[in-house]
This record gives sequence, C-alpha cells and structure tokens, in this order.
Amino acid sequence: MDGIRPWLALARTPGLHAGLLTPLLARYGDVAGLLLASHDELFDLGLSPGAIRCLKAPDQAALDRDEHWLQEAPHHFIPWDSEHYPALLREIPDAPVGLFVDGNWHVLGLPQLAVVGSRNPTHAGIEAAHSFASRLAAGGLTITSGLAIGIDAASHRGALDGGGKTVAVCGTGLDITYPSSHRSLREEISARGVLVSEFPLGTPPAKQNFPRRNRVISGLSVGTLVVEAALKSGSLITARLAASHGREVFAIPGSILNPLSRGCHQLIRDGATLVETADDIFPTLRQLALALDAQTIVGRTTKGPDSTRVSGSPLDKDHKILLDAVGFEPAGVDLLVQRTGLRACEVASMLLILELEGRIESFPGGLYVRAHPEGTK
Repeated sequence: MDGIRPWLALARTPGLHAGLLTPLLARYGDVAGLLLASHDELFDLGLSPGAIRCLKAPDQAALDRDEHWLQEAPHHFIPWDSEHYPALLREIPDAPVGLFVDGNWHVLGLPQLAVVGSRNPTHAGIEAAHSFASRLAAGGLTITSGLAIGIDAASHRGALDGGGKTVAVCGTGLDITYPSSHRSLREEISARGVLVSEFPLGTPPAKQNFPRRNRVISGLSVGTLVVEAALKSGSLITARLAASHGREVFAIPGSILNPLSRGCHQLIRDGATLVETADDIFPTLRQLALALDAQTIVGRTTKGPDSTRVSGSPLDKDHKILLDAVGFEPAGVDLLVQRTGLRACEVASMLLILELEGRIESFPGGLYVRAHPEGTK
C-alpha cells in the first residue's frame, strides 16, 4: 500500500490511537514499516489480537470505498502525522490516528470553543445555546459541537446565523447522516464549516462511539461551554475531558427547579467558570490564549479596542508579513493564508497577538482589518 491508503488502514484498526501509534512509528520508522511488522512483535508492543488482524489483513474493499469517497469534493482525510492535523487535538494522549473530513478542512486549524448540552433541552436552553453561539461566532470563535438534537443543533445553527464557522464532530462514518432529521443542517455545515469524524465510512451510530466523539470535541477546543446538562450526561463527560486536557470549562447556571441545571451547577462547584452572557467568556479566553502562546483567538467585546491592548513590541518576520497582508478591507483567514503562505493555525494564532496589541480589529464572520491609527477614524 502507498499514499494515504496505509493511514486509512490504521483508521480502520480498532483500539488504535496516537498514544499507541507513536512508539510504533518510532520503532518501525513509518506506517509502511509498521504494516510489515510480525504478529508477535505487534502483540508484544501492546496491540490487541483484533487490532493486529486488521493491520495484517486490511479490508481492501473497505479501503477502496474510502479512497473513492475521498475523490469527491469536499472530502478529505488528515492523518496524524500531517502538518494540517489540528494542533490542540494532537495534544491529547488518545488522539485519533486520522480524521475524515467533509467541508473546509482549514476550519479545523482555527481556534474553537465547544458548546454542548442536553438532547432534550428546555426552550430557554435552546435559546441560550443559539444566542451564545451566535455571539461567540460573530466575535471570532469557531463553534464546535456534536450534531446531536437539542443543544448541539442550536449551537451549530447559532454559529451559522452569527455569520461564523462551525465544526460538527460526528459519532458515525461521514457517509451516514445521524440523526437523519439534520440532513439540511449537515449540508449547510459542509458548505460553510466542516464535519469531522475519526470513524471510518460505514460506521453506524453505536452507543460506544459517542464518548469517543466527545473527547474529540473537547480535544479540538480551547474551552467547553455547557448550556444545560443532567448530572449523568455526555455533556459532563465532555466538560471533564476538557478539564483533564487543561482546557477551560464554562457553565451557564439555571433554576434549581430545572433538573437540566444540576449538571451545570455541579461543574461550577467543581471549578467551572460561571457565565451569564457570551461576553463573560472572552476575557478568560484571552488570558488562556496568552498562556497557550496564542493558540486561540477571541472576539471583540463591547468594551472596545483599548480594553484589550497590550504593550506593543517589535514584530518578528512572520507577524510583520501577516500584518502587511491585512489591509483596510475585511479579509478572512483563508485569504490571509493565500496572501502569506503561512498555515491556517499559524495565521489564527498570530491574528490574536496582533489584535491584542491593537494592530488589527476583528469583525463578525471571522474577518480582520488593519486598525486605524488613533485619531484617524
């Protein structure tokens, strides 16, 4: 096997993740060498018998279907060793060995905030999810959720209505629409954002898939916002995974009479940041962004540009190139990538620094312009 096909074989290997893959690649040099390893060698290195069978005798017909799917736009596969693999997701110990993608894969390199919650929310919960996602997306954050009914769907819709981008992490193969009622929403996300899954084509919506999906949601995101959640729910799993990954957790409080408030209240007791408006999130993410060496981006608050200005310092070469590429007409990350030749994740990181220093300003829809010198507006 050559090209992407060996990685597709790895993606179809049960139980294999980056934590197991890394020492294997270190020993055998590359995926091709790994696939030539003996059964006993692989077993001694910790792979299960089922995983070894898949590696030694891949389902060639399934791999053919994967490759055929990848020939159709806008389908992609991002292997773990690719420079385009999302940087934050790479940091988690059990990161997927690859990602199937439907849509604009560049979006995965943009800083994301997960918004999750109940599949059976209250009307107020749906409104809150939509409102928060819309405001956060308009402020420059990409909204990530799980395409489930309820809070997930309201979050995706809010991001799109806010003129921003959204990432849908699926618990099935991307050739399956689940739930089926979200077909139109899925199509819009594919056109204006991106759908992603670690599960190979044909994977049905099995119960055990969704905790794995949740770790990808939290792994992609700089923080997680929980809108409504029961005490025992997948949303709390996502939030706790986020905390274990060193990411920020936010929770919206609610009525003590609402059972769906109890999960959020428990998270707050455990140290999550209580938020009442979307603008409560931006200051915390700014601090976190600086701590993460600007691996995220945050939008403008109602306080104006002076509230986020930091001490200016001489720009390095890449920051200067990017600043020169940002004109006085709005430009998005994709256009700036074309103008500079830098990677999307690098552009997103540097845009934050430039915004914090007051050199550029962000606008709804993930657009940026050069800041006018004081007194010239």
